[in-house]
Amino acid sequence: MQQAFQTDETFLADVRHVLAAGSRGLWWLGQSGFLLVQKGRALVMDPYLSDSLTRKYAGTDKLHVRITGRVVEPASLAALGVVDFITSSHNHTDHFDPETILPLLAANPRARLVLPAANRGLALERLGPGMASRFLELDDGTTVQAGSVEITGIASAHPTVERDESGHCRFLGYVMRWAGLTLYHSGDTLWHDGLVPSLSHLKVDVTLLPINGDRPERRVAGNLDGRQAAQLTHAIGARCVIPCHYDLFEFNTATPDEFVAECERLGQPYHLLRNGEAWDFS
Repeated sequence: MQQAFQTDETFLADVRHVLAAGSRGLWWLGQSGFLLVQKGRALVMDPYLSDSLTRKYAGTDKLHVRITGRVVEPASLAALGVVDFITSSHNHTDHFDPETILPLLAANPRARLVLPAANRGLALERLGPGMASRFLELDDGTTVQAGSVEITGIASAHPTVERDESGHCRFLGYVMRWAGLTLYHSGDTLWHDGLVPSLSHLKVDVTLLPINGDRPERRVAGNLDGRQAAQLTHAIGARCVIPCHYDLFEFNTATPDEFVAECERLGQPYHLLRNGEAWDFS
């Protein structure tokens, strides 16, 4: 198993430096997890910072063997005390991990958990009924304003656009507008007919998209591959794309080679991050 680019105190020191300067930083936490810091506050997207899946599938025929070690313990990240929002795009554990989310909520009393309204029931089961007041529930096409952050739900297909009995989407991406930056974090998704029309008018600056692809032999719902991630970003006119959802589990990964080649063919700006590494926005 390889070590993340920055871990533990080295990673936290990097975050503290950006916080103290009042500047902007975006770190890849591994899988689909990202940390965005601006103006001394933080937003955490789909964090998975435990080994819960490795333990869950130990001794089965679907081993979750890590490629890259954990960036930071959830409690250590939580102890910074600056988290205002945590997103969960859907209920799969690498996007909704109680071992990661509960410490973040406990140490950050003002933090809200952004999640699909369709997933409220399971969220209460996993986190406890006392957490209901911390939820910020969205659906496809709905927008909420919380302080200086505006968040819009975008339907994701994993592998299809699935809705509950009330018509609410079970899988969402989020467009987040905060302090002059507009990010689209897709969560897990395949390309679907509503994706480009939903995003094109939102003037996204940066997309955070999976590139691990869709391979039936993995026996899990698939995602965009590298070529599609580049094409989606180009189609909506976003200024930059950062790939994710690779280099965590041996059975469900990809290299960024195809992604890089397609970005360069399209003239689409992109940036590769290593686990625990920050993007220099300058």
